[in-house]
Amino acid sequence: MTVFQGTGALFTLIAIFGVINHRFIKLPDTLGITAVGLVTCLSVSILGFNHPEMVAQARKLVAQIDFSDVVFHGLLSLLLFAGALHVDLSRMRRQRRAVVMLATVGVVISTAAVGFGFFHVAQWLGHPISLLWCLVFGALISPTDPIAVLSVLKNAGASESLETKIAGESLFNDGTAVVAFLTLVGLATGTTEFSAPDVALALVREVLGAVALGVVVGYVASVLLRGIDSYPVEILITLALATGGYSLAEAVHVSAPLSVVIMGLVSGHHGPGDRQPQHLQVHVGKDPRALVQLLGPAG
Repeated sequence: MTVFQGTGALFTLIAIFGVINHRFIKLPDTLGITAVGLVTCLSVSILGFNHPEMVAQARKLVAQIDFSDVVFHGLLSLLLFAGALHVDLSRMRRQRRAVVMLATVGVVISTAAVGFGFFHVAQWLGHPISLLWCLVFGALISPTDPIAVLSVLKNAGASESLETKIAGESLFNDGTAVVAFLTLVGLATGTTEFSAPDVALALVREVLGAVALGVVVGYVASVLLRGIDSYPVEILITLALATGGYSLAEAVHVSAPLSVVIMGLVSGHHGPGDRQPQHLQVHVGKDPRALVQLLGPAG
């Protein structure tokens, strides 16, 4: 199967899951599509017990796709950038203390709570697991998914302050989670020893480095966007910013997800207290004619 065929099959499945959720389950799109996908996978797995040849064929098919590369070096940058682009930066400034506390101390507390809880549950079930590995699991799942969070808040009608706090935390928690995860994995595997200065340095590099890179690159993009009134070019600039900025962050070893979030926030707001320009808000991701015109020459 070629990359194009695999992409087409994946998008077809996602579209089918989306239709099923929209017509019958009616959960928020992100959660509903995920739920239908999980049920489908579980059904296929159960069916595979009686048809082992189907399992072998499925494994052969999946082995051809590098899901880690597709998700973390393809889809994630675009999804994070799109989520940050439409966040109200002025409201987030007013809630900055709560957002910072939730994205740092909140992630650490969640990591500890999940890790210790998982440790005791595993022992109670008769499958003891090392506490360090349980904490690794806690660090892995503690950062909330910003795409799902933004979608749920939008449909739930949450208050302005609550929406800003939760959305901000979900966008900024990756830097803390990455440092916690790498530190705990190093301790669990015995490759590193705990050192407060090393952890602090890693946190500064991941978070502050990502913020600095995001501000600089995002500001450059905002300057370019400010003088352009052509939405195909605007879309090209934002696509380049999301993908190229993510790659640049990885190259300089700072938090790529956090960098892309900062780029989206900065490029979507052209000055202190300014909201996203109306023409950019309409054209980027909200006007299907933009993509038609952009892809027209190629078609």
